[in-house]
Amino acid sequence: MPFTLAYPVQFEEEIKKSRFQAMAVPVDSEQAVKDFLEENKDPTTTHQCWAWKIGHQVRFNDDGEPSGTAGRPILATIEGNELTNVLVLVNRWYGGIKLGTGGLVRAYGGCAGQCLKLAEKIELILKKQVAFHCHFNEWAILQYELTQQQIDYQEHYEADGVRIEALMQLHQIEPFALKIRDITRGRESLKIMEDEEND
Repeated sequence: MPFTLAYPVQFEEEIKKSRFQAMAVPVDSEQAVKDFLEENKDPTTTHQCWAWKIGHQVRFNDDGEPSGTAGRPILATIEGNELTNVLVLVNRWYGGIKLGTGGLVRAYGGCAGQCLKLAEKIELILKKQVAFHCHFNEWAILQYELTQQQIDYQEHYEADGVRIEALMQLHQIEPFALKIRDITRGRESLKIMEDEEND
C-alpha cells in the first residue's frame, strides 16, 4: 500500500561545520516538482541535491557532489520509507571540512531520513481520470451522485447532451459505471482515460 506525506516537513542539522537542511513535500506531477525546485532555488547554498518518486517514476540529482553521494541516498530513504509522490530536497552550506564519499552518503541520506521521520504519512489514494456522456435529462441524477461522493468533475454541454470528465478513486469506478449503464439503459458507459503522464 503506497503512502505519501500529509504535509511538507523540514529538518536541519550541522555535520562537521556544514549545514544540511532537508525539505520533504508531497507532489503529484513532474510540474509540481519543477515548481517546488524553482521556488526553493537558493544561491547561498553550496549544493542543492534532491530526489523524487511519483508512482514508478524516479529522478535524483547530485548537484555537483561526487556521483552517487547525494541524490541516490536521498532516493533510498524515500523508498525505504515506502513513500511515493514525494520530493526531498537537501541543501548544503559547506563549512570547510570535507566529508569524503562515505560521509556525504551518510549526511545526505541521514538528513533526508530524519526529515521523513518527522513526517506524517497518509495512505495514497489512487485516482483515475474517467469520462462519460449522458442526455440532459439524465445529468441531474448523475450530477447528484458525483456531488454526494465528493468526486471532482468538469461538465461540457454539447448539442446532444453533457460530456463529463471526472477524477475518481479506484473503488468508486465500478459502482458508478453500473449507475451510468442503469440510468442510460445501457446506452452509455464509463470510459477510463489513460493517464497521459505515464507515457
